[in-house]
Amino acid sequence: MATAFDRPHGSTEQDWRTLIKDIFENRLPFNRLLGIEVLKLDGGSPQLGIKMREALVGNYMRGSLHGGVISAVIDVTGGLAAFLSLNQKIENEPLQVKIDRFSKLGTIDLRIDYLRPGLGRRFMSIGHVLRTGNKVAVTRIEFKNDDDQLIAVGTGAYVIA
Repeated sequence: MATAFDRPHGSTEQDWRTLIKDIFENRLPFNRLLGIEVLKLDGGSPQLGIKMREALVGNYMRGSLHGGVISAVIDVTGGLAAFLSLNQKIENEPLQVKIDRFSKLGTIDLRIDYLRPGLGRRFMSIGHVLRTGNKVAVTRIEFKNDDDQLIAVGTGAYVIA
């Protein structure tokens, strides 16, 4: 069975980031549907972005972003943060080990606090890892609009084993 890791790539850190960006932007159909863009993978705090468009409106009278879209982007950001943290823990492992661990990544729990309506033209989510254990990673995510207003925050737990 082909995996997202089958794409030819080198062994540099830049090649790895390019591969992760490709997986999260292009190879996950739901992420493509939402229009998720990987903005930053450096420093352990990944940043994802989406552009507002009519298909993502939740309140047509206000023109605000749907809460489910906000939740989904927060979840994807938390999962990416968990994966990047796991990758640091197993950086010296063979590629097949990384592939196996990546394939097991999944959301265990997700809590979202909506702080204000999702108004804006562009939105960004920033993930932070609170703890990475042997089997579970816990993350905190902020979701902001293009005016840097905090729209929502989330806490996610992800299985990584």
